Amino acid sequence: MDKQWEAKPYYAYWPLFITPAVIERGRQELKNHRALLDRIEKEIGVNRETVVAIWGIESRFGEHKGSFGVFKTLNTLFDAYPRRSSFFRGQLIDYLLLCRDNQLETLSITGSYAGAFGQTQFIPSSYREYAVSFDGDTKRDVFASINDILASIANYLHRFHWVLDAPCFVDLGEELKGQVLMDASQQGTKSRVDWQVVSNIQGIKLVPPPENKKLSIVGLEKSPFTGGGFRYIAGYPNFQAITAWNNSNRYAMAVCELAEALKEKP
Repeated sequence: MDKQWEAKPYYAYWPLFITPAVIERGRQELKNHRALLDRIEKEIGVNRETVVAIWGIESRFGEHKGSFGVFKTLNTLFDAYPRRSSFFRGQLIDYLLLCRDNQLETLSITGSYAGAFGQTQFIPSSYREYAVSFDGDTKRDVFASINDILASIANYLHRFHWVLDAPCFVDLGEELKGQVLMDASQQGTKSRVDWQVVSNIQGIKLVPPPENKKLSIVGLEKSPFTGGGFRYIAGYPNFQAITAWNNSNRYAMAVCELAEALKEKP
């Protein structure tokens, strides 16, 4: 719990998820589910490449769902991980409720070491809040129904104000030219700067974000084998929607970059 992948520097983090094999598989899944993704974009308003990128990162398109018993995991974390005991108590309660409401066998479901499960890798509270049925029945199946899985990913982002076809990020270069931006880059996922301030300080032209919302300033570690330092980006509101899924700028950037790679022609 205290050594999660998102703590790795970005140059070591992104290769865990963005590989030629993942890109090839992701492009194939875009073709396999074209009609479904058309419907998701039309009805939910979230870009297909981002939905498929999250699916690939979370569970390798359903192949890696975790082998830890979710009930035992949540009960252990509630009891034996004091720093987040209250959080996992809530997750344990939500898990028991979702099992009751969906007639799921409490002890049979497996997931991650932190209690995330299914092809979406939702934690119990996220399942109860954001999972949807998109296949014509009333069951929200994030284990086997591709319709429900992809629509649930999209619904989560939609609920955090994803805007179809809006930018995810823009590169700012290897140097931030003002203290305001340097401070923002050190303050985590909640820090925001007016997009016109970013444009003026960096001396670059930016596409206005939806509703003129503020931007995140993110520093991404570059490999010491290629000179080190940072690559700086401005995260648009769509980038921020991804950090609502996983509170990590590195995670959000990996999703954005994988989504961009899936757009490229084979």
